[in-house]
Amino acid sequence: MISINGLTKNFGELEVLKGINLQVEKGRVVVVIGPSGSGKTTLLRCLNILEVPTSGVVSIGEQTLDFSDRVANKHIAAFRRQTGMVFQGYNLFPHKTALENVMEGPLTVKKETKKAARTKAASLLNKVGLGDKMDVYPYQLSGGQQQRVGIARALAMEPNVMLFDEPTSALDPELVGEVLKVMKDLAKEGMTMMVVTHEMRFAKEVADEIIFMEDGIVVEKGAPATLFSNPQQVRTRQFLRMIQ
Repeated sequence: MISINGLTKNFGELEVLKGINLQVEKGRVVVVIGPSGSGKTTLLRCLNILEVPTSGVVSIGEQTLDFSDRVANKHIAAFRRQTGMVFQGYNLFPHKTALENVMEGPLTVKKETKKAARTKAASLLNKVGLGDKMDVYPYQLSGGQQQRVGIARALAMEPNVMLFDEPTSALDPELVGEVLKVMKDLAKEGMTMMVVTHEMRFAKEVADEIIFMEDGIVVEKGAPATLFSNPQQVRTRQFLRMIQ
């Protein structure tokens, strides 16, 4: 489903990603962990092409982008539509209701009819447990509720892959669980997911594979049971001792 080969990303002279190679099979959940500044968020943003890679080849499904040369905007737009991304911040339109926020993508990007977009949005809000909040504005919602609207909004584009960039980091502790529950439900349904998170319990329970990154490289990867109980790399062991 996802293939990453030789992915690099430079910001000026700063090399943030240093030749990442990863494969993610369809229906798998991969959780990316590591210290701040290790390149985790940049990796997700390169998959969504919010950041254009400096070099490398990225494939999702049957679409491939090769960044050894300039990639046309139309190809980037088509590639990006395969992914849904949920950010640390909720980024909802403050002047639109929850329902209108979820309808926006299908209306403007996919050119769906208003009736079809409304039906889909209502179904997705029910899916994330917010069927009673459709006509409510973001300022009237808790942080956890806003993030669940964000997940519904991403799902409305019917992506092949969901990318989550620390989706609970801005939430009060008591609100984290409601967002993680939605993500667990998506995993059970077979959604292919890459998740950057510090929620180690979620990683242990849901991930098929854990990737530990530092300094722009993949230091170690493996199944949760193996990586958390018996990491092979010294740096992985040091990191896990600090956070567990």
